[in-house]
Amino acid sequence: MCGLCCSAPLLDQVPASLIPCLDSKVTMEAGGLPLELWRMILAYLHLPDLGRCSLVCRAWYELILSLDSTRWRQLCLGCTECRHPNWPNQPDVEPESWREAFKQHYLASKTWTKNALDLESSVCFSLFRRRRERRTLSVGPGHEFDSLGSALAMASLYDRIVLFPGVYEEQGEIILKVPVEIIGHGKLGEVALLASIDQHCSTTRLCNLVFMPAWFSPFMFKTTSGHVQFDNCNFENGHIQVHGPGTCQVKFCTFKNTHVFLHNVPLCVLENCEFVGSENNSVTVEGHPSADKNWAYKYLVGLIKSSPSILPTEDSDSLMSLDLESRDQAWSPRTCDIVIEGSQSPTSPASTSPKPGSKAGSQEAEVGSDGERVAQTPDSSDGGLSPSGEDEDEDQLTYRLSYQVQGPRPVLGGSFLGPPLPGASIQLPSCLVLNSLQQELQKDKEAMALASSVQGCLIRKCLFRDGKGGVFVCSYGRAKMEGNVFRNLTYAVRCIHNSKCNQIHHGLRSGIVVLGNGKGIIRNNQIFSNKEAGIYILYHGNPVVSGNHIFKGRAAGIAVNENGKGLITENVIRENQWGGVDIRRGGVPVLRSNLICFGYSDGVVVGDEGKGLIEGNTIYANKGCGVWMMSSSLPHVTSNHVSYNGLYGVAVFSQKDGSGELPGGHGAQENFSEDGDAVLWETELEKDEDPLRRPVTTALVESNSINHNGASGLYVQSSEALHVLTNVIHANGDRGITVAQSSQLTRVANNSISCNRQSGVKVEAQCKVELRGNGIYDNRGHGIITKGDSSIVIENDIIGNRGSGLQLLPRSDTKVIKNRIHSFRAYGIAVRGRAKALVQENIIFQGKTSKTIFQQISNNRECVLQNNKFLVFKKKSDTWRLVNPPARPHLESSLRGPSAAHSGQKGTAMATRITARVEGGYHSNRSVFCTIL
Repeated sequence: MCGLCCSAPLLDQVPASLIPCLDSKVTMEAGGLPLELWRMILAYLHLPDLGRCSLVCRAWYELILSLDSTRWRQLCLGCTECRHPNWPNQPDVEPESWREAFKQHYLASKTWTKNALDLESSVCFSLFRRRRERRTLSVGPGHEFDSLGSALAMASLYDRIVLFPGVYEEQGEIILKVPVEIIGHGKLGEVALLASIDQHCSTTRLCNLVFMPAWFSPFMFKTTSGHVQFDNCNFENGHIQVHGPGTCQVKFCTFKNTHVFLHNVPLCVLENCEFVGSENNSVTVEGHPSADKNWAYKYLVGLIKSSPSILPTEDSDSLMSLDLESRDQAWSPRTCDIVIEGSQSPTSPASTSPKPGSKAGSQEAEVGSDGERVAQTPDSSDGGLSPSGEDEDEDQLTYRLSYQVQGPRPVLGGSFLGPPLPGASIQLPSCLVLNSLQQELQKDKEAMALASSVQGCLIRKCLFRDGKGGVFVCSYGRAKMEGNVFRNLTYAVRCIHNSKCNQIHHGLRSGIVVLGNGKGIIRNNQIFSNKEAGIYILYHGNPVVSGNHIFKGRAAGIAVNENGKGLITENVIRENQWGGVDIRRGGVPVLRSNLICFGYSDGVVVGDEGKGLIEGNTIYANKGCGVWMMSSSLPHVTSNHVSYNGLYGVAVFSQKDGSGELPGGHGAQENFSEDGDAVLWETELEKDEDPLRRPVTTALVESNSINHNGASGLYVQSSEALHVLTNVIHANGDRGITVAQSSQLTRVANNSISCNRQSGVKVEAQCKVELRGNGIYDNRGHGIITKGDSSIVIENDIIGNRGSGLQLLPRSDTKVIKNRIHSFRAYGIAVRGRAKALVQENIIFQGKTSKTIFQQISNNRECVLQNNKFLVFKKKSDTWRLVNPPARPHLESSLRGPSAAHSGQKGTAMATRITARVEGGYHSNRSVFCTIL
């Protein structure tokens, strides 16, 4: 043993038959050699000797296993037929076991014959048969054969053909009639084969070769029935075609500008491959998987099911710092007491306490020519301001008016999104964190069934980069993608014409296109840094898009155009340059329970003829608007939390800029002509109408919480009808609701409009608006300002606003009926100029004694007052309550969660530059541009 210690290479001279006889009790006891030294010695053994040593006993077995990062690593990386186990996506990451990785590589050279027919036998005697031995045929200068064709002419079943370094150009098509193994000798790249091979046999393996097309055909390899296995090969500038019932297994190969066609294949496995520089698609999966299956199908199924599940690797840039659970307290409806001429209300900030001897009205706000009020008082913690605690004369009487203000609703499991803090660490709520593959499958029985049913093409741990297209699934084709990386592509995955892109798990930097009745599940991916939309859904594509993180794209996060469909749910869509979600031209998605945040433009854009259900989403801290709706669109926007966006919470516009100029120099239209003309798809459109979706004939903004946005909570400038129902519009940076243009009726009913920085509602000239059943409280300007034409204000509670409760401006024509109105410091109703009005059956509470309840010019005979009730205080501590009915709005069951409807989408790349004036000088009088390609 001492000699072995002194010269480790002498182990090569030890007979292999003696190695198993070494006694572990002698060699590994305390007085023997250290384990580290044994590992150094055994590092010189070859593979057969390592196997023999591992059979000695358990101690030797464990010792051999401990060589994983040394000898087993050397054997794995030193094999010319192998590449790094995590190539090409993570070649710097060590595998869990180098020994296991080398084992898989080693067995790959044998498995291509597994379950095949027995080797041909020859008769030696009449009673005995002998298996024919595999031969090795050498091809190259100075060897047995000078060309591949000549070697194949002499090859028998399962022979090995070894091509030595050189370039082999075949002048005619090569027909493989018998199963063979073709191996390149030396390093990858030293053997180049310019040939067109057509496989007519049951199985073939090709390894360590560089394939290039022959001069007469772009097809480098094709088969229609057999099984082919490619290991560690390079393919350049050509095509590969496999047609069902043929199958294939491709591992550790590079495809440079090479297209892989898979037609009706029952099963194909592409793993650890690199696809570079495609001029069209890298992989096309076409047609329903063939019912006929060759001998290799069961082998491939077993190989897939026995492989370990793909687990996600956390991307350091995939999560921002947004602590959704710890910002402020949850909000709930509150009851405020307005106290005039009394002690300071406990709800008002201490900074607003009056100083002794101060003059009444010293903090009164400035009022512009149109009656708008600019608040002078510091903000309170919720963005609103309680009007109590103002300077008043000591000798005035006191009364109380009790009413209810509906605050922002709880979101994301009861947490409230507070003001975004730069640089704060983010922790997404559990419902929005990417799951592992197993967690995702356990959530969904249908997904579990799809994952367990292996059909079509499995693409696993591959890299698609620097080209036009990645994977194209069409005509009922089926594909399953796991752990792939798609980088610097025009698109990554397209799924059209009734095809099923069954599962796409944990892909990175994916741009996915689903069109032409394409279906499937896009689940739990990281999709980022794409030049175009992260996910396109066009031409009646109808996928389920769930649980993805879509971020830092140069265009929209998700684009749904041209009658696209789909269910888009529980995704995190953030930091995209254009709209987080862009819906246009007949797109009809269901957009539900997503977090759409920190975008550089608008959160959700609903363009011309856009439709769909936008429900239960959190639309937060986008630099543009929360939701931007354009003319001729009929979305249903319901139960969303829209907060802290830079401009409007929800904006409805009809003005459009026809300029073809696009931000960022993008073209106006993406070209999808290679997939077929859209008209061809129109002839095969699905006729399925969703029975769960309630019909929408008018755009709806319903049951949303719209709060703390930079401009108005809701801005309307449209020539089409709009219904605004049961929303909470709170603490926005401008007005609660601004109606700047409304030639058709805008119906605003049962909303809570409170604590906004200017007026609660403003209606511009020639607008038709119905305000019914709203609670308009504590706004810093007037409750309602109207110049509207044929407008009606009916059954509202207009209470506690800093300006007048209701201002009727010149040339307005308004009916004011059955409202309860109170102004803290000004008039209940003020009529400016020659306004036409019918003021009937209202209850108007008195404010300060220095102001009257009602103000109008004396000679205005077009203002008619009928059956109004004026309440003035008579003694100290008079208390008035809003009862019979109680304080509005009466929301009842409108605070509901997301419905059970689902939807779909369609759209091609149409670019529209949207601009519109924004009041208050926001963003240089224009909205953020919203463009989709």
